[in-house]
Amino acid sequence: MGWFGFTAVFAAFFLTHSTPVRPAVKSRLVQTLGTRGFGLAYSILSVAMLALLIWSAGEAPYVQLWPQMEWHRHTAHLGMLAVCLLLALSVARPNPFSFGGARNNSFDPTLPGIVRWTRHPILLALAIWAGVHLLPNGDLAHVILFGVLGGFALASRALIDRRKRRVLGVTEWNALDTARRTAPLFHAPRFWPETFIRLLIGLAAFAGLLLAHPHVIGVPAL
Repeated sequence: MGWFGFTAVFAAFFLTHSTPVRPAVKSRLVQTLGTRGFGLAYSILSVAMLALLIWSAGEAPYVQLWPQMEWHRHTAHLGMLAVCLLLALSVARPNPFSFGGARNNSFDPTLPGIVRWTRHPILLALAIWAGVHLLPNGDLAHVILFGVLGGFALASRALIDRRKRRVLGVTEWNALDTARRTAPLFHAPRFWPETFIRLLIGLAAFAGLLLAHPHVIGVPAL
């Protein structure tokens, strides 16, 4: 695959991520598929396009910008452990500030959990994933890939903030955010068993990624 093919896949990736969530398009899709159906279909499409994009970066012409060093991999391992734990503690948890939340009407800003640290834990996880993969992948195609995805994750926070302010109303959004920011940085979880299970899931996901990496990506992570 040449640079043209890599660019075409990149364009398709952003189109498939941005078009379905436009209000007019999303409302029609939700009417057809239902809320859960839309969420499932969009998730499958997103993962499939991300896999295709990563594959296309590996097939693009190789232009080395820096060599890989041993500490690059160790940094990536620590970063991916943080990513897995972040996702385990944030996916399908109440979070009215960002996407990926569930039961948002039950969100307690005085006990915000991981949301105390960031309104957008899933986007932060994506940014960390992209950042730590930049180090051991110092060729031009992968630097473009992870650099753009990391920048996209960071820039998306402001876009989602504006959208959520519009949906919730500025007064309610500001009140929730103020309460979230003034909550204790560390506090006991509302439900210890659920938190413990989520941490175990995060550790299991990290171990699974290490084992699956050579088979799925074609390069050993260890």
